[in-house]
Amino acid sequence: MLNRRGTLASLTGGLLAAAVAADARAQAPLADPTEVLPLWPGDPPGASGVTVVETIIERKDPRGLRDRAVIHTRRPVLTVFRPAQPNGAAVILMPGGGYERVVVDKEGFETARWLADRGYACFVLTYRLPRDGWAAGPDAPLQDAQRAMRLVRAQAGAMGFGAGRIAIIGFSAGGHLAASLTTRFEAPVYARVDAADDLSARPDVSALIYPVISMVDGPVHAGSRRQLLGPTPSAEQIVRYSPDQGVPDRAPPTILVHAADDGAVPVANTLMMFTALRAKAIPAEMHVFELGGHGFGLRSIAGLTTAAWPTLVEAFARKHGV
Repeated sequence: MLNRRGTLASLTGGLLAAAVAADARAQAPLADPTEVLPLWPGDPPGASGVTVVETIIERKDPRGLRDRAVIHTRRPVLTVFRPAQPNGAAVILMPGGGYERVVVDKEGFETARWLADRGYACFVLTYRLPRDGWAAGPDAPLQDAQRAMRLVRAQAGAMGFGAGRIAIIGFSAGGHLAASLTTRFEAPVYARVDAADDLSARPDVSALIYPVISMVDGPVHAGSRRQLLGPTPSAEQIVRYSPDQGVPDRAPPTILVHAADDGAVPVANTLMMFTALRAKAIPAEMHVFELGGHGFGLRSIAGLTTAAWPTLVEAFARKHGV
C-alpha cells in the first residue's frame, strides 16, 4: 500500500505540475513564430467567385489571455513551430471554431508550444471555412487538411522528422476536420497540384479532442452542422459528413478525449466515434473526464483530472510510433 500511495501521489503531483506549467505557458506573452508555409502555390481550389475578406479578430478571454480567431480564411497556411531538440516526429494541429472561425491561440499555438518543448515539429493549420463560397463547399476544409498532411510529409526529410511519424490533433470542429481526414484521407477532393500530392494524406496517429463527429439530430453540434451543410442537409450529406459512419479499414490509431459535462458538443460524439473505430478493429483509446466543459485546451485545467489529456495523447502517439 505504501508503494501504491507513493506512486499515486507522484502521478497526481506530476499532473498538477503539468497543468500549472501549461496555464503559465498560456499566459506568457510569447512572440508568434515567423515561419509560415502556404498550403497552395496559388489560389486554393475553387476560389473563383470567393469575395470574403480574411480577418483576424481579438476575442476576450476572462483571464486576459490572448485569444485570436481567423474568419473568412482566404490563404490557408501552416504556422511552423520547430523544436529545440527534435524527437523525429511531427504534429499537425487543427483548432476549432464551429466552422465559423479558426481559434489559433488557445487550441493551436499554445498546444504547439507544449508539443515543441517535447521535441515535436508542429504545424498549426489555418483552414478555409465551408460557407465562404468555395466551390467544394463542405469539402473545402478537407481539401486543406489533405494538402497539409501531404505538404508536411514532403517536408519530412528537410525538417528532420520521419515521413511515417506524423500525427494530427483536432479540437471541436477542428476535431471533426481531423476525424474527416482520419476517415476520408483517400477521398479525391481536389486535383493534383504538384509532387507533394503524390504522397499519402493518411495520418499516422489521430487525436480527437472534444470533437464534433455526428451530423445526426441529437448528438449534433447544430452550429457546426449549419456552417458545414446549411440549414437543411440531405440524408446523404448527414451520412457522408458523420465520420463515425465511414470508418475505413486503414484508419490510423486514434485517441479521443472529452469531458462528460461538455455543454456544447455532447460527449456522445466521442462515444460514437470510439464505437465505430472498435467495430473496424482500429486501435483506439478513449478518455472521458468528469469535468472540463468544452474548449478547455491547455487552459483552466489545473486541479482537474482533465489536465492529464496532453500527456495521455503523447503516450498514445509514442506507443504507435509517433
